[in-house]
Amino acid sequence: MRCPYCRHADSRVVDSREAEDGQLIRRRRSCPECGKRFTTVEEAVLAVVKRSGVTEPFSRTKIMSGVRKACQGRPVDEDAIALLAQKVEETIRAKGAAEVPSHDVGLAILGPLRELDQVAYLRFASVYKAFDSLDEFEKEIVALREAALSSDAAVARPR
Repeated sequence: MRCPYCRHADSRVVDSREAEDGQLIRRRRSCPECGKRFTTVEEAVLAVVKRSGVTEPFSRTKIMSGVRKACQGRPVDEDAIALLAQKVEETIRAKGAAEVPSHDVGLAILGPLRELDQVAYLRFASVYKAFDSLDEFEKEIVALREAALSSDAAVARPR
C-alpha cells in the first residue's frame, strides 16, 4: 500500500479491525520511510449484472427505493424497509459470488416483502415478474391465500 504522505511504495500493517458486521476491514498502517501512520478501509465489492450486461455495484439504497415504491400508502415504516434491505444484502452476500444477476436480487426481495406486506408484495411482483394479465394477478393472489391458510393451520394445530 502506497503511503499517502511520502508516496513510498510499501507500508506495514500495525492493526486490523472488522467494521460494519465484518463487511469492512480497517487497517492501521505505518510507513517505514517517513514513519507516519494512516488508515485504509477494505471492502468486498459486490456487483450486480443487469439484463443488458452492464455491471454496477450492489446498492442497499436502491433496494430500499424499490421497496419503498411498492409500499407507498401502506402501513410500513422506514425501519422495516431498511431491515428488509439488510436481509436481502445478507442473502446475496451469503451466496459468496462477486457478481450476481439482477434477477437473483429481485428473487431475494420477494420473500421478505411477502412477509412484510402482501399488497406491497403484489405490487413489486407485478412489476418484477411483468404481469401481462389479470389472470397472473389472480394466480398470485390465490398462492398468497393458500400460503396464509397453510400458515394459519400450522399455528392452530395443537402440539
